[in-house]
Amino acid sequence: MNENKLMPKVFGWMFIGLLCTFLTGYMISNYEYTVIKLLTGFTPLLLALVEIGLVVFLSTRIHKMQPITAKITFLAYSIISGITFSSIFIAYEMSSIIYVFGITAIIFGLFAAIGYFTKLDLTKIGTYLMVGLIGALICTIVNVFLQSSTFNLVISVVFVLVFVGMTAYDVQKIKNMSTSGMIPEDNAAIYGALTLYIDFINLFIQLLELFGKRDD
Repeated sequence: MNENKLMPKVFGWMFIGLLCTFLTGYMISNYEYTVIKLLTGFTPLLLALVEIGLVVFLSTRIHKMQPITAKITFLAYSIISGITFSSIFIAYEMSSIIYVFGITAIIFGLFAAIGYFTKLDLTKIGTYLMVGLIGALICTIVNVFLQSSTFNLVISVVFVLVFVGMTAYDVQKIKNMSTSGMIPEDNAAIYGALTLYIDFINLFIQLLELFGKRDD
């Protein structure tokens, strides 16, 4: 598997996934009543479980599944994520969303380049990133009860640091995967796209929390 062929496919599919998510979210947000109905009660939990299920299915079966199945699964995940994303288009001003998206793209691109070109072995930081992610998630749950805006700010900063680190780490992992030949190229491209898609979306959400302007 040639990394010069794999990486463009990875970023191409990642872009398609992001486009599906943002278009789905934007279109659904035009029906505010529908969004309110979708994102109340047990529906958000159901959507989250479906998303987790699709990620687990894709991650565990990527070695064996047909390329078309991998692509459909990834697109389904992107569209379902777009449903939950629709609330962002209602909560924040569109200009703010575009501004933060641009910031996210620049930061993501910078750390993706670091991950691709660095000679350092970033596998060493993977464990620390996971510890930081789990710690931030626990703090998020705690803050549901504390309702501290200052604590929430600190958590968002930690998440940003974790996901910029994960971006560099994952790009290097995908680059190294191209030389292993363990996964067919088309499937490896989808797996890599999903991994970086998740990094990008989470980085975007945290930066929006920090810098986004809410729609009054």
